[in-house]
Amino acid sequence: MNGLNILGLIYVLIFFGLILGTSIFLRTREGRRLRDIPAFDRLGRAIGLAVEAGSRLHISLGRGHMLSTQSAVGFVGLSILGRIARSTSISDRPPVSTSGEGSLGILSQDTQRDAAKYLGVESDPTRGRITGLTPYSYAAGTLSFIQEEDIGANLLIGSFGNEVALITDAAERTDGMTLGGTDNLTGQAVMFATAQEPLIGEETYAGGAYLDAGPMHVASLYAQDILRWIIIGLILIGAILKLLGVL
Repeated sequence: MNGLNILGLIYVLIFFGLILGTSIFLRTREGRRLRDIPAFDRLGRAIGLAVEAGSRLHISLGRGHMLSTQSAVGFVGLSILGRIARSTSISDRPPVSTSGEGSLGILSQDTQRDAAKYLGVESDPTRGRITGLTPYSYAAGTLSFIQEEDIGANLLIGSFGNEVALITDAAERTDGMTLGGTDNLTGQAVMFATAQEPLIGEETYAGGAYLDAGPMHVASLYAQDILRWIIIGLILIGAILKLLGVL
């Protein structure tokens, strides 16, 4: 194991420890303090309106491979899917997810099944759909689904490239809310220009915390902030020591 691997392992262990410590600390405090992200506020209202109107919610999870670095945003999308499925599966038209990668599609079906089991309702495997295994076949299958179903809101949370422009265009034609977040810079630029509520940078990874997917999601945000200030402090200390000729 080389030095970089050791540093990476130490970083992961420190981050994991901060999450555990922060989650224990937050249990002793009432409420939470998170900065406002208007996209998630509007999403909450869109979910309520969709349930009242009897329309579907569509969560598109992208094409991220679950055994790569893209798995992070994939798991964020799955946690959001699970939270929304639990809060809307008892409606006449439960939410449906689409994806463009096999393992991600299987996990989306499992997430929907767990939500149905939690609510004591019948599970339907067709709620987690794989619409294509290449970028544009995935986009084509997803946009045809959006056009055929009565969609009240579209959530695009996952790994997307420039093919996402086709999906957001179809979503806009439904007159419902379109929220988008991705780990891909090209996809993020497209979403910023075409989605009603784009998520920028790390806002995508905060979705679980803002939708109350679990206390660990909130703890992870606090842990990120702590690590960010630690890194800023180390950079400043290094710069000062460099100016003083110590380094």
